[in-house]
Amino acid sequence: MADEALSAGAVARRLGVAVTTLRTWHQRYGLGPSEHIPGHHRRYTPADLARLEIMRRLTAEGVSPAEAARWARQARDPVPADAVAVARSRIRPPGRDGGGAIPLGRTGPAARGLARAAMRLDAAAISETIAQALAVGGVVATWDHLLRPVLAGIGERHAATGGLIEVEHLVSRCVSEAFAASSRAAAPSGPARILLSCADEEQHSLPLEALGAALAETGLTYRMLGARVPVAALVEAVTRTGPAAVVLWSHTRATADPTQLSALLATPRRPLLVLAAGPGWRADTLPAGVVRPADLAEAVSLAVAVRDSLDQSRGA
Repeated sequence: MADEALSAGAVARRLGVAVTTLRTWHQRYGLGPSEHIPGHHRRYTPADLARLEIMRRLTAEGVSPAEAARWARQARDPVPADAVAVARSRIRPPGRDGGGAIPLGRTGPAARGLARAAMRLDAAAISETIAQALAVGGVVATWDHLLRPVLAGIGERHAATGGLIEVEHLVSRCVSEAFAASSRAAAPSGPARILLSCADEEQHSLPLEALGAALAETGLTYRMLGARVPVAALVEAVTRTGPAAVVLWSHTRATADPTQLSALLATPRRPLLVLAAGPGWRADTLPAGVVRPADLAEAVSLAVAVRDSLDQSRGA
């Protein structure tokens, strides 16, 4: 049994919860590690893990932690495979909004763990999962393989049911905080050569925040204007700061007005590069000279290319 027992950190990763959540479940509900070897920390056995899985899945579906813990403790040893289904069939979760689980498709365990933490509104686990992904894989990989699938799944479920608004708000806040922390940690120096802005009336700024964090990770400084920037304000910012590149983000067709791009191209201090980023833009409506990057990685590569071109021209 000893070689099958797991540490709290390993169990937290498997379940997609924070270690602090495990401690709470242990202290409040008695769902702690049962194996004890003198001189060592207690460890979780397979039976402990199975009970915690019941706890996690029931709380994710809206069952109160106390009720979920009662069913988890009642599971006999070994825990039957259908224990969650049995418990679910006998409990009527209060206050359910019909939101259901977050659809993810084919994703890795980290994304599934993040989705479970999101459904529990477990901000600590959400933030911990994002921070670990950023530390291991960087901004682009974290965005593409962890955050985008979960955010898209939340949006899909909301479109179908009208629910999960509170989930979307909490996850978005955690993502914003993680990207801001990542940018501060990178702390590139020098003038801000890249201007990031949402299109007029565009409120979805998380992808732009991801781009900012990815630019900082590569050593590029940037200036972030954020959501809902009127075209006159954007042109004024370009005129005053003279950025080498401007990224204009649009999430929906409703905010993707090509005249905003034309206004950028007509400024006296026209940027070397204008990027129309996001699914709102249609390639056949873009003014000549505007580039539409396929994804976050390409947007970063184009910005780096502009920096390198400026550095070479100044060196010459």
